[in-house]
Amino acid sequence: MTAMHRDDWVGVMPAITTPLTESLDINIEFMRRHARQMIDAGCTGIVTPGSLGEGGQLTLDEKRMIWSELAEEIDNRAPVIAAVSALSTTEAVEIATQAEACGCRGLMILPPYVYQGTWDEMKGHFDACLQATGLSSMLYNNPIAYGTDVVPTQVVELADQHANLHAVKESSGDIRRITEIRRLLGERLAVFAGIDDLIVEAIDAGATGWIAGLVNALPVESVRLFDLARDGETEACRSLYEWFLPLLRMDAVPEFVHLVKLCQQEFGLGSERLRAPRRPLTGEIREQALLTIAEAKMTHSPV
Repeated sequence: MTAMHRDDWVGVMPAITTPLTESLDINIEFMRRHARQMIDAGCTGIVTPGSLGEGGQLTLDEKRMIWSELAEEIDNRAPVIAAVSALSTTEAVEIATQAEACGCRGLMILPPYVYQGTWDEMKGHFDACLQATGLSSMLYNNPIAYGTDVVPTQVVELADQHANLHAVKESSGDIRRITEIRRLLGERLAVFAGIDDLIVEAIDAGATGWIAGLVNALPVESVRLFDLARDGETEACRSLYEWFLPLLRMDAVPEFVHLVKLCQQEFGLGSERLRAPRRPLTGEIREQALLTIAEAKMTHSPV
C-alpha cells in the first residue's frame, strides 16, 4: 500500500454514496463498479462512508467491508479515504485504526456527532484521531451540519502539531475561510471545497480539491467542471456551471442524500434506496427535483 502525501490531496474526490439492494443490504458489487467508473472519469480518490454515504446508518463491520472491497478495487489507481465520524473519541479512534487495517490510505476526520464542546475538547478529539494512525488526514469543517466550527487559527494549531494533517475540507459556506487558511498556511495544507454549488468560487479563492456529491450521478461533468475552473477556462466553465448549478444545489439542502441518490437513479448510475429513518422523497420536493433533472437532460451538458 503506497502512503498518501500532501500532494495527493488534489482534484475531485467523490463522497461516494452507499448503494443498497431491495432488502437494503449493501450492494458491494455495484459499489465497486461505481467507484471504478468515477476513477475512470478522472476522480483522484474515494471518500467513504461520510454523511452522503449514510455512514451513520452503517455498522463498523459494514464499513470494514466497504473499505476492504474498494481498496482492492481501486488501490492501484487511487486512494480510499475513510470518513471518521462517531459519538465518542474512543469510537472515532477505533474507526481510524480499523480503516487503516482494511487498506484505507487516508482519513477524513469529523468532529464528534451531537456533542458540541469547547475548543479544548474538540482539539483533544482531533488530536486522538490524528495520532491513532500515521495515515494522511483531512480535517472536515462543517459547522452548519455538525455545530462545531474550526476557525482558521485553530486549523493552524492542528497543522503545527500534526505532520500527517495534510488537508482541510471547508464546508462553512464562507468563501473567506478558504482565503484565510491559504493566507495563514500557504501550501502547508490542501484546501478542498465541500459544497457542490460553491466549487467554482472555491477554486478561484485557492481551493485545489473538491469532495463532491453530484459526481456520483455525473462524474464526467464534475471532473470537467473542476478542470475548467482550475485551468481558468472562464467561458467554458461558466457555460457548464450554469447548466450544472440547479443539480449541484441539491447537495446543499437537508435532503441532499435523497436527492443525490435520486439523481443517480435518473441518470442511470444507481438507485434511490435509502436506509431508515430516510425514505425516498415524495410530494412537491420530489416533483421539483424530477423537473430539474428532466430539464438538465433535455438541454444536455456543454461538456
